Amino acid sequence: MVRTGARNLITDVPGLRVGQAVDVVLRTGVTVLLPDSPVRTVVDIRGGAPGTRETDALDPASLGVKTDAIVMSGGSAFGLDAASGVMAWLSGQGRGFELRPGTPRIPIVPAAVIFDFSGDGKFAADANPYARLGREAVAAAAEEFALGNAGAGLGATAGAYKGGLGSASAMIDDTVCVGALVVVNAVGSPLIPGTDVFWAFPLEQAKEFGGRRLIGPLVEIALDLPRDGKGRTAAGTNTTIAIVATDADLSAPELKRVAIMATDGLARAIRPVHTPFDGDTLFALTTASKAIGSDRLRELTRIGNLAADCVSRAVARAVYEAATLGDVKSYRDIFPA
Repeated sequence: MVRTGARNLITDVPGLRVGQAVDVVLRTGVTVLLPDSPVRTVVDIRGGAPGTRETDALDPASLGVKTDAIVMSGGSAFGLDAASGVMAWLSGQGRGFELRPGTPRIPIVPAAVIFDFSGDGKFAADANPYARLGREAVAAAAEEFALGNAGAGLGATAGAYKGGLGSASAMIDDTVCVGALVVVNAVGSPLIPGTDVFWAFPLEQAKEFGGRRLIGPLVEIALDLPRDGKGRTAAGTNTTIAIVATDADLSAPELKRVAIMATDGLARAIRPVHTPFDGDTLFALTTASKAIGSDRLRELTRIGNLAADCVSRAVARAVYEAATLGDVKSYRDIFPA
């Protein structure tokens, strides 16, 4: 039996919290996933214009370091500095590995960014606000958190619609949990062309993104790029970032397979996806607190499948929960109930 978690958030995976901070003038923000203790983490990057930090260390062929937090930020490459603020805060809390006695502890904090410079304010390059926002976000980490115009989702756009932050979860047989956390700032559209229906609609649980369904004959989909995508695109101005989490005791290669499968959840929710203009990046982690059955390949397939579903659902929830900001209209304002 599979059902959504109690919160329908990535924090249904025990031992995880999420913190967020925003700058409303700059229309940007930071979201931090904070585990109670370091977690095994891998990454899968499919976009043509990624902005990332510490991702090479997550290769299963590398040392196999565990991460102390994962950062999703606005600000393009400037936003990578949010991880520095998170590192400083965690080190002050005694988190991270100790190189030698007497030296500061060194947390491992991978990060990925979106481009969202759309606000009314400006900052000087030598007064980068993202380290501060990173510290504020990690200090605010909790099991409950806002969706839509929150954290790194504040300045996001999804095709022609206001983008944002989304999350979803699923429980397998009331034991193993899988969850996703997504910031949607994509070139592509989350909607079936000519309708108000999300591509992810067949996966929706309990009307979590409005409950709208196709009515009448099947819509004939134009094979060209969708008209409600971003009309003008440039490298570095788009990206969907995702984090998938589970408590299943998976090895690094097994977790990498989950990440690969989960990335296809983006392809089921956004069209087109992984373009030359997007920096699509997905992190996958496990707290490894739950044993899985003896048929590991079957259970691995089940977890990867659910991870992809959670990613698709989280994408739709991000757009559905977002609110109009400036000239960028929200889904619910364009398509009122």
